[in-house]
Amino acid sequence: MVHARNFGIVALLALGVYALPGGGTAADLLRAALFVVITVGIGLLGARFYVENRSEIYGLGDQWRLVLYGALAAIVLAMAGTTKLFDSGLGTLVWLLVMGCAFYALFRVFRQSREY
Repeated sequence: MVHARNFGIVALLALGVYALPGGGTAADLLRAALFVVITVGIGLLGARFYVENRSEIYGLGDQWRLVLYGALAAIVLAMAGTTKLFDSGLGTLVWLLVMGCAFYALFRVFRQSREY
């Protein structure tokens, strides 16, 4: 019953965006607000992860910590430039390459942290 109620609420909001004048502006406002909430949530999650694992992160050593921070920075920059990069085929390829290299670097840091 709860799922039907939630579906009804979403359908009513979608109808309002479609039928009412200015619905597109309201949808853009809602999308921007949702983006801000998600971005703040990811930032808070990252801060909590850092606080809980600070000693392990410092235990990596300077070189691997640099790789970790560089990979995270590459992911953030690639996500920020997603709309511009996806406008062309070469940009999409660059985005995939950056994300692939960054996730590989994160994997290598993880493997390094598990070695004795």
